[in-house]
Amino acid sequence: MQQFLRILSYLRKYKLQAISNMVFNLLTILFSLVSIVMLMPFLQLLFGKIPPVYERPVFSLHPNYIVDFSKYKLSMIIQQEGTEAGLIYICIAVAIIFFFKNMFRFLALYALSPLRNGVVRDIRNDLYNKLLALPLSFYSREKKGDLIARMTDDVKEVEVSIMSVLEVTFREPLNIIIFLGAMLMFSVQLTLFVFAMLLVTGFFIGRVGRTLKKQGTEGQEQLGFLISVVDETLNGLRIIHGFNAELFKRTQFSDVNQKHYLISKRIFARRELSSPLTEFLAICVMCLVLWFGGKLVLQHQQIAAEAFITFMVIFSQLIPPAKNFSAAFYNIQKGLASSQRILEILDAKVDIQESPDAMPIKEFNHTIEFRDVQFAYNRIDDKVILKNINLKIEKGKMVALVGQSGAGKTTIADLLPRFYDVTGGGIFIDGKDIREYKLFDLRRLYGIVTQEAILFNDTVYNNITFGVGNATMEDVKKAAEIANAHEFIQGLENGYNTIIGDKGNKLSGGERQRLTIARAVLKNPPILILDEATSSLDSNSEKLVQDALNKLMKGRTTIVIAHRLATIQYADEIILMQDGNIAERGNHIGLMGHNGQYRKLVELQAF
Repeated sequence: MQQFLRILSYLRKYKLQAISNMVFNLLTILFSLVSIVMLMPFLQLLFGKIPPVYERPVFSLHPNYIVDFSKYKLSMIIQQEGTEAGLIYICIAVAIIFFFKNMFRFLALYALSPLRNGVVRDIRNDLYNKLLALPLSFYSREKKGDLIARMTDDVKEVEVSIMSVLEVTFREPLNIIIFLGAMLMFSVQLTLFVFAMLLVTGFFIGRVGRTLKKQGTEGQEQLGFLISVVDETLNGLRIIHGFNAELFKRTQFSDVNQKHYLISKRIFARRELSSPLTEFLAICVMCLVLWFGGKLVLQHQQIAAEAFITFMVIFSQLIPPAKNFSAAFYNIQKGLASSQRILEILDAKVDIQESPDAMPIKEFNHTIEFRDVQFAYNRIDDKVILKNINLKIEKGKMVALVGQSGAGKTTIADLLPRFYDVTGGGIFIDGKDIREYKLFDLRRLYGIVTQEAILFNDTVYNNITFGVGNATMEDVKKAAEIANAHEFIQGLENGYNTIIGDKGNKLSGGERQRLTIARAVLKNPPILILDEATSSLDSNSEKLVQDALNKLMKGRTTIVIAHRLATIQYADEIILMQDGNIAERGNHIGLMGHNGQYRKLVELQAF
């Protein structure tokens, strides 16, 4: 229930709408009660079953005053204008009462709409903001499909299963309190009997719905697996077809889909049991009330027959709220599973924290220094990725990181913008630990070009200006020209306004990479990080991209990660990484003369 209260805490912003909803619900219930209580005596008076009232009742705040005054007015109308006129007035009164009842019911729902949809919007915003804030290490542990399921289906389930209960929460308690209060006016003994029966009914409904939360969690987790399989399939279609793995993936998806189907079937059966079960129990309670009330009328003469009939009519109005409550209870149990999965993300720890007294940094002036840096992706794990790294990079210099895959090259690059934090030692820019700087300012120092060109399903212009505000078209074109991209962009269907597709799939590999370089050029950062920026390109594309990179690197401090050693021969310093350590360091000529691992790597690539 704590998760349910956490979700409901989003209602704080919508107090006015909640109060309006409760007021309109109260008026709806009052007009509903009036329509029940007043119709029977009106008809009895009209058809002569009770004597007319010619004496004006004395004003009081008791509910009976309204009934007595209405009888008096109707008696006067019948006396002066006849029974037919009285019937017309009754019909008009009924129409007016039901008009106001339904008008207030609409206004109650209208007031609830911005509340319900606003809370769901706020949950989505908080979820998305948290996904942006979480460190990369979080995503290495989670399935992307499961995160998408939490962002979409779980939020939808909260909307359907919990937020839709708000109407019941704000309306039905008022319904039950007012109708029970009206029933107390007729018979305290009979009302207490009804109340006891409702408690017993609620106990049975609670026992049946207790397992829904657990099943709901299993269902949402299985849906996350399902979306993960679909996501992996769409991203890997080329390999699936190339390795004739269609049958394997079809079987995998079918198995996951079948498990989700079985769980959903059980949840549906248990949830849909609520309505018939509640109705059956309500009829049983009504039969018991008829028996108990009949004894009071026939044997003990403790309540008049017409009063007992009115009592039963009012009691019948308690059945819909009871059914709504039981349905709400089942929905909440299933919705709690989704809310728990949402709160797991909202409560996830953000490892990369900014110091409360973090300093701004506007420019890079002197050096980047690694001092005894150690790093492990999992502090509990014994596997250390970097061990005692000491490295000094002066402003304007080009430093290349080389070595076998898994040696720690990309990890060093990821530590600079604090995608991860060091687990030992420190990284310093201009003599201060980077953890002392504002995170936004720190990351503004870097321009990053990776092996995989990360682009978005948007226009060329928006991809180049990504993260850079207030860029003019002239600035974008200049950046594209430096990146050797302007010419091919001009040849696109809509030029800079062309949508490039998911991950830029409408462009070639070289074109995609030149767009990412144009994005880095436009940002104009003092420090560049180039992570295998040309390794996946053909010779012609590599030449164009390398030329663009050379223009980009001019006058900047550059950290280059490269497998193709020919591209980094002119680096000021080459760092050879091996098993998380710096094995060799120096310039190209010095390392070749050393006859060590670097020379072996160069000679291997020469063939």
